[in-house]
Amino acid sequence: MTILIIVSNASDWKLSIPGVEVVSARSYLTDPQFINRRNARVFNLSRSYRYQSTGYYVSLLAAARGHKAIPGIAAIQDMKSPAVVRIISYELEELIQKSLSDLKSRDYTLSIYFGRNLSPKYNKLSLQLFNLFQAPLLRAHFHHDGEIWNLKSIGPIAANEIPPDHQTYVEEFARDYFSGKRVRAPKRETGGYDMAILVNPKEVAAPSDPKTIEKFIRAAEKTGISAEAITRDDYARLAEYDALFIRETTAVNHHTFRFAQRAQAEGLAVVDDPESIIRCTNKVYLAELLEMHRIPAPRTMVVHRDNKRRVMEELGFPMVLKKPDSSFSQGVAKVNDEAAFQQKIDELFDKSDLLIAQEFLPTDFDWRVGIFNRQPLYVCKYYMAKKHWQIMNWETTGQKRFGKVETLPVELAPRGLIRTALTTANLIGDGLYGVDLKQIDSRFIVIEVNDNPSIETGVEDEVLRDKLYLTMMEIFLKMIKKTKEIQSRQD
Repeated sequence: MTILIIVSNASDWKLSIPGVEVVSARSYLTDPQFINRRNARVFNLSRSYRYQSTGYYVSLLAAARGHKAIPGIAAIQDMKSPAVVRIISYELEELIQKSLSDLKSRDYTLSIYFGRNLSPKYNKLSLQLFNLFQAPLLRAHFHHDGEIWNLKSIGPIAANEIPPDHQTYVEEFARDYFSGKRVRAPKRETGGYDMAILVNPKEVAAPSDPKTIEKFIRAAEKTGISAEAITRDDYARLAEYDALFIRETTAVNHHTFRFAQRAQAEGLAVVDDPESIIRCTNKVYLAELLEMHRIPAPRTMVVHRDNKRRVMEELGFPMVLKKPDSSFSQGVAKVNDEAAFQQKIDELFDKSDLLIAQEFLPTDFDWRVGIFNRQPLYVCKYYMAKKHWQIMNWETTGQKRFGKVETLPVELAPRGLIRTALTTANLIGDGLYGVDLKQIDSRFIVIEVNDNPSIETGVEDEVLRDKLYLTMMEIFLKMIKKTKEIQSRQD
């Protein structure tokens, strides 16, 4: 992939970095060789990103040409928005206070060069701001209001504004950045698409373990997709890819959601997409959706502070209480009497104004149907953990935490199970979902829809083996091509 550094005037660039092409903004906008260039990454270091300025049009037309622009128009708008700056200041409050705690002045300006600062102690904060605003050179202004530090503004540093005594460092940081994975590597002839798989190596109950991630990567290679695992620190690199596959537990108020949003804005094929994350991670939404479409579900009530008595009277005991954004059996509790109900309700109301209460339906196992792009791929029976009412028991450790799992071919699963699961998943979208159901006699009752279902070696792939991963990557390939076709028509 060609790397283009765009500057207002060629004389603005004083650095020596191999493997990059320095181009004036005017040339990039008007020279036919750049108009027709394919597979280019554009680093826009223009003097201004003001609306309808030359720098603004560099990023705008880069998107139209199918180039990966940094910063993109969305990032440019974010830098201009006081509301966005306030939100970021709030989100990074702990890191900001820790990073700037030793400063005695009331104001401080942080220069960020490709995610780094001249002082290593500011690198973590620099990287986070670089990830969020995605401009190669940034200047962040902080103010101490007498109690805490706040981010007041952030904006780009033009190439000609790099202080002379910083240039050696910027050159080093740029060299390190551009020598990263695949930056200078030619596209593969077998397809030429790139996929990022978002993981959290420290997550205790990740949707896929490292061995499974490797299987996804190998399957991607067979379809012509070059895949690699990334972490939250690689946010700024999203523009390099054609697809994002999130294999980390998702939540709306979380970096996984920002990754999904940014990837979608950059035109990537995204799983999980932002809409699926919103819909699946909130059980209040799911409860309303299932009721509206008359999907069989446990008797369910949305709980608020004024209807607690009615909930107890209508559902009775035992009942199950859930945080709206609970996952992997966490934030879910069974209560057997009024005292336990009151205690748990008070605890959960500290975190959410609305809760979910459901009738308790005891079964030996839960069904799960794994669905991707409206196609059922696997069916599992997740048995309850030993001496526990859920499939996962967080009060113990090791193998005792989980119940046994049986995986069976889709074609051998009950037809009613597959039909109900597909109907439910199709209400959410065409992403990757795990539909959990209970079987009561011959009825199949939907418990929830997971947007980030577990796929682990020796469990969900027990029937299809490597074919499961290959099938999923073939679906991804079709998604990427469809996304590219849509972008081409829009251009």
